[in-house]
Amino acid sequence: MASYRKVLVGTDGSPSSFRAVEAAGRVAADAGAKLIMVCAYHPMSDRERARAGDQLGDLAYKVEGSTPADDALRAARDRAIAVGAKDVEEVAVAGDAVDTLLELTEERGVDLLVVGNRGLNSLAGRLLGSVPANLSHRARCDVLIVRTTDGK
Repeated sequence: MASYRKVLVGTDGSPSSFRAVEAAGRVAADAGAKLIMVCAYHPMSDRERARAGDQLGDLAYKVEGSTPADDALRAARDRAIAVGAKDVEEVAVAGDAVDTLLELTEERGVDLLVVGNRGLNSLAGRLLGSVPANLSHRARCDVLIVRTTDGK
């Protein structure tokens, strides 16, 4: 098996996604590969912001655009570096997680796509298809699904 040159991992800032980031960081460190961390997001619409109104107060700017994604990526970067990743890139993209990750694996010539298993065992995941399941069926590169949940 050839060594990986580019490893891409998806994160949404959740504790389970950070477990996938750490696994991807270890793989990238072991292979001397570039680690590309991606956070797909959906910006708040004007209607959603208006509905949230005063509840957001001064934090309204944090939910616009990619700011929450940028925060998640900064935290993920710290975790990846802590496990040995050296060459780390952060990418925040507005869009659907599955489509975004698949597009970036193609555009960047990624050898390994890493995601957490969250959603594989849920009823919604079985009926509608989960992010990891969809990626494993559609990706044109190796896919590592990391156990990030405590499911039995």
